[in-house]
Amino acid sequence: MPHDFAAQRAGTVAAFNDMQAEHGLPEAADVDYFFVPARDGADWRKLAEELSREGYLCNWVSGKDAEGGSPYLAATLPDQIISATGIWIGEEVATRAALSHGFAPDGWGLEG
Repeated sequence: MPHDFAAQRAGTVAAFNDMQAEHGLPEAADVDYFFVPARDGADWRKLAEELSREGYLCNWVSGKDAEGGSPYLAATLPDQIISATGIWIGEEVATRAALSHGFAPDGWGLEG
């Protein structure tokens, strides 16, 4: 089944709007995108290499270090101007790469 980018974008915009309404968001921050292995043989190193070429800083979190015990890749775009559209653009680029390497998107977050 193909990935539903429209639903993913709608979820991102809704989360952004909720966060903005509840807490207010900074003008600029690091944006973290999270990806989990979606199939056996998913190789985080190849995904990290591809995303690094696009300007993402990548960090693999093993199952023993992760909350909930599931491993994931964190891909960070540093010093981004914060808007729903900006977050989505980074998320879409990273998600397309992740899907091609056997990973699925698992949300995003901000670091000030």
